[in-house]
Amino acid sequence: MARYVAALGLAALLAPGLIVATNDAAQAREVVGIRDARFEPGTIVIRTGERRLYYVVAPGEAIRYTIAVGKAGKQWRGVKYVEELQVDPAWAPPAEVRRDNPRLPDVIPGGSPRNPMGARVIGLGPGGQYAIHGTNMPNTIGTAASYGCFRMHNQDVIDLYARVQMGTPVVVMP
Repeated sequence: MARYVAALGLAALLAPGLIVATNDAAQAREVVGIRDARFEPGTIVIRTGERRLYYVVAPGEAIRYTIAVGKAGKQWRGVKYVEELQVDPAWAPPAEVRRDNPRLPDVIPGGSPRNPMGARVIGLGPGGQYAIHGTNMPNTIGTAASYGCFRMHNQDVIDLYARVQMGTPVVVMP
């Protein structure tokens, strides 16, 4: 916890307003140093093996969030770009999810406690098959639980959503 508080203090000096953490879920994010200098500020880097998402805020510095990643056989790697931003999105189960769960409705409205997309969606493309989104199942954060999307605590996806823009690069690594 002391390291977390020290990181917040450093972040406050370098970039006022960078992080405000007020509850346990929000403590899933912290400012950390990153060794890989090839990523420019504004880039999202996901390390599936760590189950972490990094939002690069300055050279050598990122906000780190704990996330849920794809189940075995559903993980992927590569580069995508933010192509969609939605608040309280509705969710229509993709065909693969529907095959595994045929009782799902055609659409679950945004804001419904049954909606697995949570408070925000950051859609990745091209293709639109994957997204970074909130979740109504916070106990899955830190696990391999999805069909390839990246789940975050709702408070964390709201924070990240406010930082990204259309076209933000997303680099997914093992």
